[in-house]
Amino acid sequence: MSELNLTNHFLIAMPAMTDPFFAKSLTYVCEHNEQGAMGIVVNRPISLTLSELFAQINMPLKPVELEDVLVHFGGPVQTDRGFVLHDTGGPWQSTLQVNDKIGLTTSRDILQAVGEGQGPQHLLVTLGYAGWSEGQLEQELADNAWLSVLASEHILFELPAEERLPAAMALLGIDFASLSDEAGHA
Repeated sequence: MSELNLTNHFLIAMPAMTDPFFAKSLTYVCEHNEQGAMGIVVNRPISLTLSELFAQINMPLKPVELEDVLVHFGGPVQTDRGFVLHDTGGPWQSTLQVNDKIGLTTSRDILQAVGEGQGPQHLLVTLGYAGWSEGQLEQELADNAWLSVLASEHILFELPAEERLPAAMALLGIDFASLSDEAGHA
């Protein structure tokens, strides 16, 4: 196997992607190693707000500016479980440190901190994640299912969901509309 490591990269679904979970998606890769890959879809808000989520888990949400923030569909794996993609900081119990600026936390303590106004400055709350088994992502890349580009914290945390995919495409210097459904191999 090659030494390809797409941790801290965006995966941009190609136009030919027909899987309804990933068509027109932008996925942030949180971990990629010889055992597989794990990522979070970052451009699919669902109709659940943070205030509704916090009410469901019987936890107060004091910062009013977070009440209407939408939860996202993070991927088709463990859709009943919450994942918080965030800038670093905080002694959370279960955090995958993606790099020195971004972490992914699954423990309840981060939600308690967010509810009390003590959470990370930037965050994206999702239900579910995307996962690939050993060699699966590499094969999908070889099959032209995805484009990849180094991720940007600005795109992740500061742009509205609908602007993230076009902004990631712009990092590559291309427009989504200019991509072909046909794959070519030299």
